[in-house]
Parts: sequence; structure tokens; C-alpha cells
Amino acid sequence: MTTVLLTCAGQRVDIVRAFRAAGATTIAADADPLAPALYHAEHAEIVPLIEDPAYVSTLARLVEEHDVRLVVPLADLDHELLARSREELRPALVLLPEPEVCELMSDKLAAHDFFVEHGIASPRSWAPEDVPTDARYPLLVKARRGFGSRHLYRADDAQELEFFLGYTTVESFVQERCLGEEFSIDVFSDLEGRCLNAIPRTMILSKGGESIRGASLRDEELIAFGARVAETVGIKGPANVQCFREPDGSLPVTDVNTRFGGGFPVPLAAGGRYPELALALARGERPEPRLGEFDEGVTMTRFFSEVCLARDGDGSLTLLDAVSRQPTP
Repeated sequence: MTTVLLTCAGQRVDIVRAFRAAGATTIAADADPLAPALYHAEHAEIVPLIEDPAYVSTLARLVEEHDVRLVVPLADLDHELLARSREELRPALVLLPEPEVCELMSDKLAAHDFFVEHGIASPRSWAPEDVPTDARYPLLVKARRGFGSRHLYRADDAQELEFFLGYTTVESFVQERCLGEEFSIDVFSDLEGRCLNAIPRTMILSKGGESIRGASLRDEELIAFGARVAETVGIKGPANVQCFREPDGSLPVTDVNTRFGGGFPVPLAAGGRYPELALALARGERPEPRLGEFDEGVTMTRFFSEVCLARDGDGSLTLLDAVSRQPTP
């Protein structure tokens, strides 16, 4: 049984459960003792903040103590650091692209430039000082390094653009707003960069950058496009390609996130088997591509849920069943 270390576990209970269901022994790690995903893994580990010099060494200790064979980051926060720390985390496989890819995709303006240079459509984007007079409003002021729709503002005219560029507290860039329908494509690539599968999904409803409702979609153009983007970028493991289908038929890419997407339950329930593919890579196997092998029309609709915790005699937190008020194994 392969042991998996899931970093920045946070609220990603869906991914922890999926790896358990795939047969892995799961260790969830987070700096926050109240992170819900900690309490859905076999082992919960409180680790230092990512900025702490002891972060990587703490993970390396867990790898050694638990014979971890796979490290899967669940948020964007530690990608560059972990991608540069593969040697310290051996023999575990760090399921990330090369550090340069993680760094490039985390900088949204640099990623835009990369897409354009490699023939991948992307909405017109500029540094604040380079916005041309013919820019089509409304424009979006976006964080260059951000996630979850934080620091995102819509400017309907030049006056609002000037205001929001002065208002935002983070380094930002300006992007033309797409006019078509938005899609997400959940991809998974092997360690050679071959895209093993690409599963498009609709964006029925999103809040705060998080997918709330969506459905798997058999769209051959989007499947092929997702695979092309993944292989051009150099994805290894999971990634999420966000794009629009514009009135002119183009597919401009707005983001490529080098992790499992927020709508992960859709490709999982549609038969993507991404956790199984990750475990196969950790075992040294070479799965063959299975592009297009998934069920269409699998719909996710999210709801609020919670974890209730009680303190043991030693002060540690344990899972509590809210109805019976008894500890949950």
C-alpha cells in the first residue's frame, strides 16, 4: 500500500478521501490544526508555515518516518519550493512539474506571454503601464500571483481602471474580459509530460474562484486542446486549464494551475481515476494515455459540510460525530 503525503491539505477533503478510496495510506499536512482535511486522513500532521526554514525538513522527516512514496500538494502555495526540494524528499515522488514551470504558471502575466509565444490563445494582457488606448472595456485588474479570485476587480472605463490599480495592494496586471463561455479542463500527465487524460467540465456556478456546480463535457475540441496545453506547458501530474470559447471560435487560456482543480469531484466521478494514475507513477509504472475515456454529463453540486472536533485528555483534537457526540474512528 502506497503512502501519500498531501501538503497544504486545507479544505480538500474530497482529494484526501479519493486517495484513500484508491488504496493509499494518507497523511494530511497543514499548518492549521483546524484544517478539515486533516481529520479525513489516516494520519494528521501539523507542520510549520511554508515560509519557515523548517518546512521542507519537516516534510522530509515525515517521508522517512512513514515510508512516503508520493507527495501531492493540494494548494498553490508550496509548489515552487517542493519542486526545488525533490532531493530532500526522496525516495518520494513529488507530483509537480519542473520548478521553472511552477514559477512560470504562478505568474499570470508571464504565463500569458508564454501562451502567446507558443501559439496558444490568451486574452490580451498588459502590465499596468502598458495598457493601450484601444483596450476593450471592461478590463480586469488581476493579481499576477494569486488564486481563488482574490484581488480581482472589474473596471468599466479608464477612470475605474486607474482607481483599481491604485486600490489593489498586490502586484497586478490588466487583462481584457473574455466574452464567451468558460470551461475548465482537468488534465493529468505522466513524468514524461505525456497527457494521459483531459476532462472538460462546464462552469455552471462558481463563487470566490471555487467551482460550486459543473458537469463533465465530451467536447473533442476541448479534450484535444487541454492535452495540447498540458504538453506545451510541461505538466507532470495534475493540472487545471481554464479557458473560454469566444464568439470567433478561439479558446483563450486564462490560467493553468499545476494542481488538482477545485472541481476535482467531477473528473473523479466521471471515471478519470487520477488518484490511481498518481499512485501508478509513484510505483514506477508507465500508464498509457486514455484521452476521452470518461463519462459525460456527470454533474457536481456542492453543499456546506463541517468537521466537529473534541479535545482528548492530552489536549489533542479528535473527530467527533455531531449526532451521537461520540469520537469517530
